[in-house]
Amino acid sequence: MMATLALRPIAPEPALPSCPVGPEFDWLLASVQTNRFLPHPPPDSIFVGDGDYRAIGSEFLGHFVRLGRLSPTERVFDIGCGIGRMAVPLTQYLDPERGSYDGVDPVMDGILWCAQTITPAYPRFRFQRLDIAHPLYNPQGSLPGTEVQFGFANGSFDFITMVSVATHLPPDELTVYVNEASRLLAPGGRLFLTAFALDGQSTGQERLKFKRWQDGPGWYAIEEAPLAAAGIDAAFLLETTQNAGLAVSSLSRGHWRGISAAHYQDLLIAIKPERGPERSL
Repeated sequence: MMATLALRPIAPEPALPSCPVGPEFDWLLASVQTNRFLPHPPPDSIFVGDGDYRAIGSEFLGHFVRLGRLSPTERVFDIGCGIGRMAVPLTQYLDPERGSYDGVDPVMDGILWCAQTITPAYPRFRFQRLDIAHPLYNPQGSLPGTEVQFGFANGSFDFITMVSVATHLPPDELTVYVNEASRLLAPGGRLFLTAFALDGQSTGQERLKFKRWQDGPGWYAIEEAPLAAAGIDAAFLLETTQNAGLAVSSLSRGHWRGISAAHYQDLLIAIKPERGPERSL
């Protein structure tokens, strides 16, 4: 059961599309963890994130389908795809002829491994590097985070993931990413975004102790590397999402707070309306 942030919704909560799951899907999730024939990078190449590569991939495939209502025939865009942690399990779920996956990331090593290992076996899985500047992951990047544009036409995707991306962005860059996600989503499409969404409700058991970054909506947990674990005001995240033309379906609390929850980071799911609201200027 998801624990939901105690915030007044700023937009009507739309219904998510139906996506029934059952024992067959449970079997699929288990097989993702045990199938030794699935692509798996060398242990010393998993440069982003902690934990078991396959177990985390299986966990998020479950979240995509059960919480985000991802269907096998949809077009997926994975912002911050890393070294394929989300892509590998999706190869077992997306329809090989009607579903598709595109992933982007600023780190070349991960993109090369994915393009050389996953794409030859799954040609509708495509990967590209964008030289986005980031002080931790790509300090010599040529493209400022506030100028990011993804090279796809409006409405190109049905499901966009930003897993552990907002947790490494300052507020102004996060706003750009959410606006791009809205542009790229087709009507009815969903944004699946994880974050540390600070809402002023402390359990006293949080694994991360955030401090506010100056006077803005951003927070940091590691002073010497603020973007290693970046937080954001929940109200700012909700407002940014709405201003981008998306309707928030849910913003649920994660177990990083020391509470019982289905996921570690907080999880925002937002929908591109069939007829989007006008954006705030």
